[in-house]
Amino acid sequence: MTSGFQDSAVPEEPLLILEYGEAYRNLTEVKMSHVVLPCHANHCNELSIGQLLKWMDTTACLAAEKHAGSPCITASVDDIHFEHTISVGQVVNIITKVNRAFNSSMEVGILVSCEDLYSGSTWRVCKAFATFVARPTDSGKVQLKPLVPRTQEEQMEYSIAAERRRMRLVHADNMKDLLSNGAIRRDSICQEFKDSVPAEKTRVESVELVLPPHANHQGNTFGGQIMAWMENVATIAASRLCNAHPTLRTIDMFHFRGPSQVGDRLVLKAIVNNSFKNSMEVGVCAEAYQCGEPQRHINSAFMNFVVLDGDGQPRVLPRIKPEPVNGKRRYLEANARKKIRLDRKYIFSCSQTEVPLSVPWDPSNRVYLSLNNVSALKILAAKRDWVLQYERNKVTLYALEEDQFLSFKVEMMVEMVAEKVFVLLSDLSRRHEWDQHYQKCDLICQVDEDDMIYHVVTPSVVKDSKFQDFVLLASRRRPCDKGDPYVIALRSVTLPTHSATKDYTRGEVLSAGFTIWEESDTVTKVSYYNQATPGVLPYISRDIAGLSSSFCTTFTSCRKFLEENNKDSTPAPASEL
Repeated sequence: MTSGFQDSAVPEEPLLILEYGEAYRNLTEVKMSHVVLPCHANHCNELSIGQLLKWMDTTACLAAEKHAGSPCITASVDDIHFEHTISVGQVVNIITKVNRAFNSSMEVGILVSCEDLYSGSTWRVCKAFATFVARPTDSGKVQLKPLVPRTQEEQMEYSIAAERRRMRLVHADNMKDLLSNGAIRRDSICQEFKDSVPAEKTRVESVELVLPPHANHQGNTFGGQIMAWMENVATIAASRLCNAHPTLRTIDMFHFRGPSQVGDRLVLKAIVNNSFKNSMEVGVCAEAYQCGEPQRHINSAFMNFVVLDGDGQPRVLPRIKPEPVNGKRRYLEANARKKIRLDRKYIFSCSQTEVPLSVPWDPSNRVYLSLNNVSALKILAAKRDWVLQYERNKVTLYALEEDQFLSFKVEMMVEMVAEKVFVLLSDLSRRHEWDQHYQKCDLICQVDEDDMIYHVVTPSVVKDSKFQDFVLLASRRRPCDKGDPYVIALRSVTLPTHSATKDYTRGEVLSAGFTIWEESDTVTKVSYYNQATPGVLPYISRDIAGLSSSFCTTFTSCRKFLEENNKDSTPAPASEL
């Protein structure tokens, strides 16, 4: 383990030099490195995932405490996907830093990589996000100081951390909706599979006595230790289904519901909830008790295993026969979690160069599509290499060229309250009042108070061609904290009820939308972004080259529209948005 202490014989790590010449080092960053020894390994001479979770939790906690200046405890760890295994003799490198601090909680980013000392090569193992809470002091609840992002990467993670926090809060509701709206077929549970294994055969229960070595520096049971014990019983349950040694691929969120202390008995329970063709889900929970006291639910998680053959490919697994009542419920919930994982993987892993750009929308993936929509716009807004093209009539145009995409940003100041600007620009059905390219805009679906789907018709950018139409998901967000912008994000989706027709040329929007910043009580900065797809490049390139002033004209009209409606627009309450 490397420490933060500097030895006189060891040169200091070079500081990062910011674009304006200032030397900078992230003060919350913590690094830890370990050589994997046989005592850290499993039967395959690979690093035990339980051991890795302990190291990850330790490193993340140290980063959280550097920022908080007080003891911190693990509240949750988001989903983790393990991309590679780590062998004995290789080095594990873990880098953690605080992405964002809220009131008393903060998100810590964790990056794990592996290093081969003989070849010198390195590769990523996993990336995770953990939430830590600062423990109350004698003077009361800790109020964390805000974090100020300095680099482009820090700005991006800071901005998206608010969306990830929102996802954590709605995760349980998303599961309920998925199970109740019929997306998960209940009749599939009644199928009898040949050679299916009774779920009861996979049940594991183990007890651990929490001793001082298992406790952290605050006297609570070390969160990483609890996760390691959970991984152990889950692995045993998975082994009983397949009679082989399984490999852990993913973990759905760890959520700590309460503390545990030295002297507690920790009861760990695991069972295979469902098996699919090449993978299985194991549910595992931890409960604590002192002698004579009832058990307390400490933690729960869902771990997904595969069994690899000699070529490293996943084997076909036996099917599971669920127990009555609760077993059937767990079986269906495992189906729902699998669908969420697949939706999330498709939405977030699609390369931007892949076609089609649109993603099918349905109620089961709406939460992740909304997250992706807002995150993509925030990532675009966090980029710092924008090149000024021109400024006309107090409207400024910037361009950014990278890879196969040409993006543009239009900025202007408006003398009105940011909330009113947000309300007016959020209503796409009124955009035709200031944007001549929105000839028609109909609301297809009010998904929830923050997300809507519209059908938009625009003139073609090619002369004498058919009009274009778009199916757009509009996701809007109010500021999470003071200093955050209002956000209106747009991206294309596909709907079976609004497929492409011969009347229009179907267009696609990869990422577009507004960020609205409150400069003062009466002045608002409006920034519009668009990551251009090839279909609109002819129109955009003329403006960026200075051969057209249509952007300037459009956003001058936008300012006029906002100011004319300033007195009439009353900010709607959050429930109406």
